[in-house]
Amino acid sequence: MAVHRNFVSPLHEPAPELLAELANAALRYVKSGQTVGLGSGRAANAFVRALGEAGISVRAVPTSTATAELARSYNIELVDLAAVKRLDADFDGADEVDPRLNMIKGRGGAMVREKVIATASRRRIFLIWDGKLVQQLGERGNLPIEVVPFAAPLVVREIAKLGLKPKIRRDHEGHEVYSDNGNLILDCGVSRMRNPRRLECDLLSIPGVVGTGLFLQMADVVLVLSAGGKISALRRSAQR
Repeated sequence: MAVHRNFVSPLHEPAPELLAELANAALRYVKSGQTVGLGSGRAANAFVRALGEAGISVRAVPTSTATAELARSYNIELVDLAAVKRLDADFDGADEVDPRLNMIKGRGGAMVREKVIATASRRRIFLIWDGKLVQQLGERGNLPIEVVPFAAPLVVREIAKLGLKPKIRRDHEGHEVYSDNGNLILDCGVSRMRNPRRLECDLLSIPGVVGTGLFLQMADVVLVLSAGGKISALRRSAQR
């Protein structure tokens, strides 16, 4: 198992050209004729652009309407999940990655679909910059959770009992943010998680919770962009 050595890098936003280099590095994991999953967010968008510009012939299952629109603009063939038994690979970003390659996702609000596509894929590749590396999940202070709107009042109360601080996500105009599934997103204030798997089970046991941003033991490869432009690959040794 790969072990992170340096977790003190600032949470910088990489320049577009460096992010493009990270996306191009991920192309080595794609072969013509494959069916791949396309995540959502800045890193995933960079990969979609790199894939389209490279002209590699693939079929893709997008995890959001925004990703689908971007992929269509590059003439990438899109298919429904029902059309494939198994995806060859999934490409996505992440908000936090710990030394065991467990992750938190959901800044873009697409974590439920992203988790579905990741689970349906033979290999999962995630693209991040080094500011996303943490010693323990929760260091960035937020865990997104997708919730059925009808159940939101109950879910907020129950999550608070677990010691989290849930708030309904709102846009810059104060409107509630909904996922592509038509559900609300709760941004839950958290501290470092000593037992993320137990927390995941506790959250999913609450009626109305559709899914969480915890992605545990799902990453096979994490490509990390450093502030200086170096790209390294972290791999999980455990087999699926």
